[in-house]
Amino acid sequence: MKTKETHLEENTVSTQVKHLLSQMTLEEKVGQMTQIDFSMVGVFEAQDAKHPIDSEKLEEAVIKHHVGSILNCPSTPHNKAQPIETWRHMMQEVEGVSAKTRLKIPVIYGIDAIHGATYTKNAVLFPQAINMAATFNTELSFKEGEITAREVRASGQHWNFAPVMDIGRQPLWPRLWETYGEDVHLATAMGTAYIKGHQGDNFSEPTKVPTCLKHYVGYSFPINGKDRTPAWIGERMLREYFLPTFEAGVKAGSPTVMVNSAEVDGIPGHANYHYLTTILRDEMGFKGFVVSDWEDIKRLYTRDKLAASPKDAVKIAVMAGVDMSMVPFDFSFYGLLLELAQSGEVPMSRIDEAVRRILTVKYQAGLFEHDRKQLPVESNFATPEATAINRQAARESIILAKNSNQILPVKKEANILVTGPTADLLSVMNGGWTITWQGHAEELYPQDKLTVLKALQKKSLGKITYLNGDVRADEKAIDKVVAEAKHHDVVLLCLGEQPYTETVGNIETLALEPTQMELAEAAINTGKPVILLTLGGRPRIITSIANQAAGVILGFLPGMEGGEAIADIIYGDYNPDGKLPITYPRNTNGITLYDHKPMESFEGNVYNPLFPFGHGLSYTTFATDGLAVDKEQIKWDENVTVTVNVSNIGTRLGKETVLLYIHDVAASVTRPNKQLKAFQKVELEPGEAKKLSFTLSPYDLSFIGVDLKRVVEPGEFRVMVGNETANFWVTE
Repeated sequence: MKTKETHLEENTVSTQVKHLLSQMTLEEKVGQMTQIDFSMVGVFEAQDAKHPIDSEKLEEAVIKHHVGSILNCPSTPHNKAQPIETWRHMMQEVEGVSAKTRLKIPVIYGIDAIHGATYTKNAVLFPQAINMAATFNTELSFKEGEITAREVRASGQHWNFAPVMDIGRQPLWPRLWETYGEDVHLATAMGTAYIKGHQGDNFSEPTKVPTCLKHYVGYSFPINGKDRTPAWIGERMLREYFLPTFEAGVKAGSPTVMVNSAEVDGIPGHANYHYLTTILRDEMGFKGFVVSDWEDIKRLYTRDKLAASPKDAVKIAVMAGVDMSMVPFDFSFYGLLLELAQSGEVPMSRIDEAVRRILTVKYQAGLFEHDRKQLPVESNFATPEATAINRQAARESIILAKNSNQILPVKKEANILVTGPTADLLSVMNGGWTITWQGHAEELYPQDKLTVLKALQKKSLGKITYLNGDVRADEKAIDKVVAEAKHHDVVLLCLGEQPYTETVGNIETLALEPTQMELAEAAINTGKPVILLTLGGRPRIITSIANQAAGVILGFLPGMEGGEAIADIIYGDYNPDGKLPITYPRNTNGITLYDHKPMESFEGNVYNPLFPFGHGLSYTTFATDGLAVDKEQIKWDENVTVTVNVSNIGTRLGKETVLLYIHDVAASVTRPNKQLKAFQKVELEPGEAKKLSFTLSPYDLSFIGVDLKRVVEPGEFRVMVGNETANFWVTE
């Protein structure tokens, strides 16, 4: 609910924007709608220049072309993180040049700070979103948002291209790890918590930064699994699965949206008036501005063959609802839109509408406060408190998937043979958008952070031996692993993926590469207990290994503190409590999600993943009982309260996430066998029990009906927690 103060502030901003807009020339307006890459203002010949901006190029962009936004980081010598002092100086330069313009309109500087201030050296880099989802801890997501915003602001940057609100329902997709998993409720809860932490109640505050919802909408569900390829999503599926997270982000106050780089049902995201205007604006009530993704307006002509010319592409995108173009390597959008406005092909009302939205966000972000001082670095950047929160997030994000005969935790006195390609790299725990775009530049990672191997060595009281096992580098590598295994108590087999994002990460199969499978087979055949640790952004197929390994730890991308967090779990210094936010497939084509339809597990069809959504073991044992609903019958517009007891019946302190699912027993549109509608994470001492209470609202019971409208239908509903069920009925 908006307060009186909020209304007054909105009215003030509206008045300021209206006044400023009335003074602007057409050129200044079109410039505000133009966003360019840093390379357009950067110094190319410098090597690690402390001042990588070319002043003449910057003035050409901001003063001559009136550019409203710049994104990305210096390319000196290649796209990579910069020291915070360099960032602060750069941002002062940008602000200084914008202050020279006729109307002193500030540039809004955007950055992909998707798991911390990724392009600022030594920033606190959190687990990636897939791991944050595995924590099932919205408080940690809120704190990640707070810390990220503070460090982005301390770096002088203004705008964060995060969070990704796409849901990850296609495991081949190379950006799966940027999502909060496959479930609508989980992604909504984690994403909105992040936004609220990142923005607070007022993102003009010194430690807050506006967010950007990505990538509206349907981007994450390409039919062939490859990035920037078509999705085929009907209107009902779109409204049931893919729109709710974005709608929640809009309600949480995110003031910007970035567009899907691909297409849905034959319409590219940047040309989709129905999605960008009818749904986003008219239905969701979004008031902020929409920014294109990388060069995608041009691609309406060059790639999609939707536009007859580059000018036509600009017209289509702007009229569909795109307010700002990430051009990014030239001023072509500026020139073409100027011509379109002068000819009347794009009406001035549409130009004014877009610029009004952009200026409003700039005012709301406090960018017009020209005397505002930069946030001090001390106490706001890479603090011990932030690092401790990051380590806790990493711990809670790691999933113990198998633990035969309590092989874990391992005694610190044990002798461990560590092998595999992911054991001694920081990059494999962080993934893309880390220091560099692809995140693979291991030599640029901070030396004070520990890989899995180094973290084990730090904690071990026994012998730790490391052999990479890479037959490409040494044809006898596997023989050496087999020979060495006899001198150790256990083998830690570290497999997975190297870093990637976007089209660079496209693959043909979820199967692990043959050399890793060969190493795994050899390690298992030694007869020594094998603990499999996987790291990477997707569920690569590990079934044959997992079936024979004594223990399985799914690490995914736990961030810069991941090495120590994994060592904490392996040695029992932390009791694992992560849960899978996706379904882990048993086979490459076995992609059936947890919330599948009844026919997907009927007459020979089975839901038989390697590990199901929500799976995750502990070193203690939890039990739930006493599931009950407060009413056996409710009206369609009433809430129902569900209670359940959870107990720690084991011998160790631990955290358990209690997951509450519902099933609409009969409906006019087929309903999933179950859907997550609530969860709570609780910490319990041995022998301790708690009674948890959940409230299910009419929205939780609703679905997209035959007429494509959200509806609650009368009938029976089933509530599921653990192995228990309870039923209630909805009446007219």
